[in-house]
This record gives sequence, C-alpha cells and structure tokens, in this order.
Amino acid sequence: MSFQRRHVNALLAGIPLAGLAPLAHAQSRRDSVVLGMVLEPPGLDPTSGAAAAIGEIVHYNVLEGLTKIGMDGSVTPLLAESWLLGPDGKTYSFVLRKGVKFSDGKPFDASAVKFSFERAKAPGSTNKAKKALFDNISRVEVVDAHRVILVLDKPDAATPFRLGENTAVILHPDSAAQAATKPVGTGPFTVENWAKGSAVTLARWDGHRDASKVRLKKVTFRFINDPAAQVAALLAGDIDGMPRFGALQALKQFQADKRFTVEIGSTAGKGIMAINNRKPPFNDVRVRRALSHAIDRQAFINGAQEGLGRPIGSHFAPTDLGYLDLTKTYPHDPDKARALLREAGVTTPLNVTLTLPPPQYARKGGEIIAAQLAKVGINARIENVEWAQWLAGPFKGNFDLTIINHVEPLDYATAYADPNYYFGYDSARFRGMVATLAATSDQKEKARLWREIQRQLAEDAVNVFIWNPAQVAVFRRGLRGLWNSSPIFANDMAAVSWAPAGA
Repeated sequence: MSFQRRHVNALLAGIPLAGLAPLAHAQSRRDSVVLGMVLEPPGLDPTSGAAAAIGEIVHYNVLEGLTKIGMDGSVTPLLAESWLLGPDGKTYSFVLRKGVKFSDGKPFDASAVKFSFERAKAPGSTNKAKKALFDNISRVEVVDAHRVILVLDKPDAATPFRLGENTAVILHPDSAAQAATKPVGTGPFTVENWAKGSAVTLARWDGHRDASKVRLKKVTFRFINDPAAQVAALLAGDIDGMPRFGALQALKQFQADKRFTVEIGSTAGKGIMAINNRKPPFNDVRVRRALSHAIDRQAFINGAQEGLGRPIGSHFAPTDLGYLDLTKTYPHDPDKARALLREAGVTTPLNVTLTLPPPQYARKGGEIIAAQLAKVGINARIENVEWAQWLAGPFKGNFDLTIINHVEPLDYATAYADPNYYFGYDSARFRGMVATLAATSDQKEKARLWREIQRQLAEDAVNVFIWNPAQVAVFRRGLRGLWNSSPIFANDMAAVSWAPAGA
C-alpha cells in the first residue's frame, strides 16, 4: 500500500494522526508555499471568464483593481489611493496611486483604467459583471495620468465594492488579449508556469512597489478535486494547505492533529440545484416548486457538507446586505411535490439528467438529491462531468438540472436579470425591480427592494436554493495570513508567511 493511501485509510478509519510521519517535504520550505485548489480554471483572465477559480490564483496576486475587498468584506484603496462621490451619486472621482508599474516595467496610469473598463463594457464582452457594473458606467474620463472619473448612468452605492471584485482588475493595454494565458498586472507576483492539469506557479516580482513586504518567493496552486487525494497530499506534505478544503469527512481528524490548523469561516456562496427554466416541464413554475418541496436542505447539508452550512431560501447568502430568511417558503414536503407535479400534468416517473461538476458538494450531494427526487417520482440520471465540460455544457444552457455553488456576493443582477444566463430566467418584473434598485440611493428603499427581489426569486422557484457553504481551511501549523472567510474567492498571498522556526 502506498504511503499516501495508507495515510488516507488511517485517517478515514479514525486513527489519530499525531503519531504518523512528519511533514518532511513541507517543513523544508520557508519562502514558498504550495496550496491545493479543487478546480483548475479554464484561463487566467477574470475579466472574460466566469470561473471563480481564476480569482483564487490571480486576484490580488497578479492582477489588482482600484479597490480591495478584505476578508471581512470591507473596501479599502488599492490602485486608487482615494475617491470622492459627487452629490449626484453618479460621479466617482479617483486619485490613482503613483509609482505603480506593470510587471513588464511599463507605468500604470489612468489610460489603463479607461482601457480596461471600456473593454469590459464593450459589445461582445464576456465579463460576468458587465450588467451589474460596467453597463452602468456611462463614460470614463481621464483627467490626467493619476486622476480618472467614472460617470454612472444611475447611482449605485455598491460601486466601490464592485470595483474590488476580480471582474474589475486593471489589465495591461498592450497584452490584454493574452491575459487568459499570460496575464500582466500590477500585483506582487507573476505567472511563472502553468502546467495544465496540474498546477500554476507564481513567482514574486521584485519590482513591485511593496516587494520588500512580501515574504513568499514562490506560490504554487495545485489542482486536486478528489477528496481522498486532498487528504493524502496534506498528510504527505505535498501541499501546505487548502483554503477551501473539500474532504469534509476528514475534518475532525485534522482538527485533532496538532500539526495542522483548521479554521471555519463564512462565504457569500449560494449553493443551488439549478433548473433549466427554458426546457419543459421546468418552464412550468409548479414543476419548479415541486422540485423545491422535494429537497430536504438540512439532509443535504448533513450528508454532503458534514453539517457545515446554512439552509437558504433564495439567491442571497446570510452575509449579503438585505438578506431575508425564506427557508420556510418551500418546506420539505414530498406529498406537496407530488401534488404539484400532478397539477402540472406531469406523468411520472419523469426522467431527467442531473449533471454534476467535480466538487465534493456536487458529487456527494448529487446522490442525496437524486434519492430525494426519486421519492416524488423523478428519476434523475446522474452525469458526472469535468469542470471544462460543465462550463461548455450546463453553463451554456445545455442541461436539465445541475448542482453548483455561486460564490459571488450580491450577484442577483448578473444571474437573474439576464434571460441569456445559463438557467434562462426571463422575468420583466424582476428586471424592473433590479433597475429600480440600481437607481435608488435611499437605504430604506434599497432594503425593501432587496427583500422583494428575494421574495420574487423564491416565488418563481427559479432554482432550488439549498445552502450557504461554510469555508473550511486546513493548513500546516505555522502558516499565517490565509483567509478564513471568503466574501469573494481570493487568496491574498502577499499577506501570507511562515512563522519563524520554533515559534
């Protein structure tokens, strides 16, 4: 039996880990770190790709934006050192940080901001924040090299936050077309190597303005979507940690092992069973409501997430502004589900396909969901796909049902105000509410509209809203600075370091 498999078997059998072999590989590194990730991104340009895994690698590390979102969700200056909002609520004046350079040595200035934002809002842009942010930017005015003005069509107090998301990073105008494979940014690291299917390695850029504060010379992100392999890699010292650990069945054992630190925090995730609203019979709201009644959310959380997470009833996380608890809208009620299917004229058994991407929440959770659906007369044939296949299939609208975690905060406009989005929700009333909200500056009115938006999504049962995942980070003791919560999916590696030996 291999070293790694022996450790995995010991772990899953409940054998204490403290007596196992030391982490010899990892302990020799003090100026580098290897982290595990569940999914490999399809590219490295977060302004043109939808996968959250892109931001896990490049955001804040290679590519930076005007503002920065902290682990606690706060917004602080980054490439912009300050900004002012005009009295009309639509004019943001940014003062840019001086002395900033791209990693090719060329200066960062206001023209790069104008280029990046106009590219993001251009016809044909695939930026996932196009509707939520960039379509609301009327124009970008360059005052001088270090001052830029954004003029919005409608007031939006969330703009500074949106500018801190990975969709708003500033790309080098000369190389933006190659950013998916060779991003050039203003961050403290550069992409040294991408071994497809294996890992991405970043190297510290010594020309960065704060290079002296960055302790790590090299950061490697290894792609490990198999839960047993994640456990084995940690135990063998092949990786130093996983900020978003997927093998939750092994969590208690890592918590008992003094060689590791385990931290459990919050995320902005909305885990859903997405429904193709375009396809019969799912275009009938009664069928979608039947699906919602068929699913036992807490059983899913207990079985697929080891009890870590909170049930949700709409496409908002408990950490989101304006969150409304709607979990009682569709209580688990198989009889009600069967009645709604009969009312909709659905002949059972109804045969459907449940497409599952690689993460453990989908693969393990899919088995639970399929069993629950079977009890109401829906036979869900499970189709396991790789991440690239999911992006090319369900994410393009080719699916019946799928399980996925939407990780971006307040992404209701991106996901539900666009009829072309992958699950095809088309509601003029909902789009009207989103437009009204975007034009509203009164906080009480915003809070009311957020509640109405959530109620509308629940009433239309657009998807089965299941759970808000917890973030589980497992890493070797002595590694400091990793995020233990994720208001956005990012790994700020400039803040990470090893404790001094013996500390």
